[in-house]
Amino acid sequence: MSGEFVPHPPELRMSDADRERVTERLHVAFGEGRLTQEEFEQRLNGVLSARVFSQIEPLVADLPGTAPPAPELSQLRTTAASLKRRGPWVVARRIQVTAKAGSVKLDFTEALIAHRVVEVELDVLAGSTTLVLPRGASVDIENVEFIAGNSHVRSVPTLPVPGDGLHFVVRGKQRGGGLTVRHQRRLWGWHW
Repeated sequence: MSGEFVPHPPELRMSDADRERVTERLHVAFGEGRLTQEEFEQRLNGVLSARVFSQIEPLVADLPGTAPPAPELSQLRTTAASLKRRGPWVVARRIQVTAKAGSVKLDFTEALIAHRVVEVELDVLAGSTTLVLPRGASVDIENVEFIAGNSHVRSVPTLPVPGDGLHFVVRGKQRGGGLTVRHQRRLWGWHW
């Protein structure tokens, strides 16, 4: 399974309470007729035997509102390579990004986000960082220290949006590279 679709590190251990929450979601899906008896039993056995979050994601990914429980913290690291997250990946409340001589692109448009406020802590050296936020989300980058770098916030509100809108708080250091925060771009069916 690709690391793009799981909490990072993907081998984060699940608690009994995590398994119980996912089991409850499977019961609801079965009760709504979204799963056959055979599918329900297979998925339930998979959840009960799962040790880590990455093992349960394929069991609930096609069910509405059934994201695996999000971890409190995820740590993303790269050295001399690009780091990307896109599609339906599980977002922790706090994300620590450490990158040296590599680009970072976190696309939150299809991500499974359980928290209204997501904190992103940057420690990026000689690389670029791009955050692609869902429509209606806002961002605060006031606590990012730029050293020989720059920032671009493109058409994203910088104050929390009233109501239930997502808010991203970015802090840390961006050295020798740029930080770009934007929405997903679309052109004739293409998304980037």
